[in-house]
Amino acid sequence: MPRKNNAQMWIYDSLLSEYAALGFEYGYSVQNPDALVMWEAQFGDFANGAQIIIDQYIVAAEDKWKQRSGLVLLLPHGYEGQGPEHSSARLERFLTLCAEDNIQICVPTNAAQFFHLLRRQVMLEERNPLIVITPKSGLRDKRWRSPVERLTEGNFLELIPDRSQDIDPSTVKRLVLTAGKIGHEVATLRDEMKENIAVARVEQLYPWPYAAIAEYISQFPQLSELIWLQEEPENMGAWNSIKGRLYETHGSNLTIRRISRPDEASPATGSHKIHAQEQDLILVAALSPLQPKKTIFR
Repeated sequence: MPRKNNAQMWIYDSLLSEYAALGFEYGYSVQNPDALVMWEAQFGDFANGAQIIIDQYIVAAEDKWKQRSGLVLLLPHGYEGQGPEHSSARLERFLTLCAEDNIQICVPTNAAQFFHLLRRQVMLEERNPLIVITPKSGLRDKRWRSPVERLTEGNFLELIPDRSQDIDPSTVKRLVLTAGKIGHEVATLRDEMKENIAVARVEQLYPWPYAAIAEYISQFPQLSELIWLQEEPENMGAWNSIKGRLYETHGSNLTIRRISRPDEASPATGSHKIHAQEQDLILVAALSPLQPKKTIFR
């Protein structure tokens, strides 16, 4: 497809094989390092069909063979009541594969962030594979919209601070850190409940934004509680990879807790009704007085 300034774009309709398609895209990204090569799964859950390509090439090729790639994986991920096969891109698997700045894992939560993230990937002199985790519901949710000036100015933010005018930073005692769409949901509930609780969205899970989080925490002189809120069960999602980073840097000054679904063998329930009940429980728990650690929110 010819474009202006001699730029070109190719669109292929591939066979229904994640293994084959991702292998092709990886190879193309290696052979044409100037191209922005993106592979999107219909649902992030289906990336497991390409796990060999991810394990052997995407996360380890540079370490093994000095072979670089700027491949982008677009993985729909979010607990929206669609069942265990359409909810999880297995974020925890990607996070356990992170080391030596081999990949980037980002969770953009508005249109401007998504744009600037892809722009950053193109502009990097030395690219690494980029894993992008987003829910399908963001396409229809007005909270994900961005004004035009956010697209024409600025850059990708590793952490999005709480921009509410209704909280008083000088008296905030609890900060809720989240990643993904649940950040919008808990902020909306916080506003409805009129709680003086800050909510910030971590947009880059690896490399972990130590400096951005530390700088933001310093803005709350009375802060005593740091909550990590996630939709995924305790044994999934980001918690088990990032909890050490939270405790190492802030554990001596703050009470740190996780709010999530309990351990589960399956990523999500198959009942939309149960999903909604679970989601309500964890959202309310993130804004309620802390319970004893042994309490499990179901």
